Amino acid sequence: MSSRAASNCEPADPSNTVTDRLNTLLNSSGAGYVLSLCPSTQYLIQAPINFFAANQEISTAGYPTDDTRAVLVVSGSVSNGTGQSTAVQGSCANCDGVKLRNIQINGTRLGAPPLKGGANIEMGGPNSNQVVEYVHSFDPRGWSCLHIAEGSLNCNNATVQNNEIGPAGSDLFQQWADGISMACANSLVRNNMINNPTDGGIVLFGAPGTRVENNTIWVENNTLLGGVNMVDVSPWSGDYKGVVVTNNTIAGGFASSPDVGSATKGTNNEDVVIKIGIAIGPRTWFGSEYGNNVSTGGTVINNQLTGAFSYGIAMSSATNFTVENNVLIGNTSFIGARGPNCTTGDPTPPPAPFVLDINTTSKSTTQSDFTDNMDGDSLTCVFPPDGGDYWPFGGNPNSSEPPVSPPESSNSNSTSHTSGGTIAGIVVGVIAGLLFLAFLAWYIRKWALRRSQDSAYFKAARRIPRGYVRSKEQI
Repeated sequence: MSSRAASNCEPADPSNTVTDRLNTLLNSSGAGYVLSLCPSTQYLIQAPINFFAANQEISTAGYPTDDTRAVLVVSGSVSNGTGQSTAVQGSCANCDGVKLRNIQINGTRLGAPPLKGGANIEMGGPNSNQVVEYVHSFDPRGWSCLHIAEGSLNCNNATVQNNEIGPAGSDLFQQWADGISMACANSLVRNNMINNPTDGGIVLFGAPGTRVENNTIWVENNTLLGGVNMVDVSPWSGDYKGVVVTNNTIAGGFASSPDVGSATKGTNNEDVVIKIGIAIGPRTWFGSEYGNNVSTGGTVINNQLTGAFSYGIAMSSATNFTVENNVLIGNTSFIGARGPNCTTGDPTPPPAPFVLDINTTSKSTTQSDFTDNMDGDSLTCVFPPDGGDYWPFGGNPNSSEPPVSPPESSNSNSTSHTSGGTIAGIVVGVIAGLLFLAFLAWYIRKWALRRSQDSAYFKAARRIPRGYVRSKEQI
């Protein structure tokens, strides 16, 4: 860090004027102004810092990417569940191209119940080409670490990349918080490390045309409802056309007990799981609340899941989706049982890697290892076990060393295919000669499991109700 860069930054002291000073600089300096904050400095802000003009930037002098980044600390008063919850506001009119870069946002929730208000960072709105990068946003008082809003469905081309997000919220009932909440169309969410969110790791509120790739989502001491969520009807009426979720790694809970002997599973001190790794369709999350609404048109391919889940991918009330080549890696377990919030009389499928509601899903291409069920409603009502040796041994990622690298895209033949009743008996793993010897045993086991699943799948497919289309080619 050069002394020149540090000397050009806006100081945090006196703290009783810092909020007004930062906002005055942005308000009076016009388009393209860079508000440079001082490294290794905390700014105790009493109200949001507001972008005011196009192409403005808020960043730390010298653009560090470590803990020397300046910290905006949410410090406004709280009373009766309301108060300051937002540190940076960028959804203003005429805020095309604004950038939030290389800073930290401490929401200071500190275990309290959530406030009614915005996210740590509020961006998007009626704007295009905004950027949030190299930001660490954590412990939001409100519902999310980072929200890119849709405006009047005219937000376009936001980039959210290389950020450290979370922890966020609590897994106590209705005290959850998201990591990244994206509603802006044609956006890019990539290379983000999302640690211990509790509601959704990455929530896509439609956001048609958006690409979500190479992100890592994991849990440590709080259960997460959903890793990547494609379940919301509002504000885009369930439109996920052009959305691609690919090459992401989602890591559920791992055993916290010592790895002893030949055991493959142990206990987890906090009973932590991810309830749904990737959730597709509103009924998966909300049950019958949105009636016959569906999520339409998304693509979910080449993602990795490891650790403990209730469901790896759950799909319900969806149409024209493509869900292929998503794999389990390392050690996994699928655990949980009906909880107190499950609706009486509404069956819940047993935990499994991939589950699909054949009554409400149509015209979709899915990989062969989905388990069909007749009711995929409200799957987040399940609860993890209260103790027991159910959690796989493994390890959680961190900002420098994820548990596994994101998978690379490949043009080779896939172990998945367009779903249909004619696929029973297909042998998986014909390219085993090209695999590393260290993984040979794992693939043989996977082949055997899938052969068994395909047989059951074929029998179930005979009973598929009319109107359910397993393959686009069968329409």
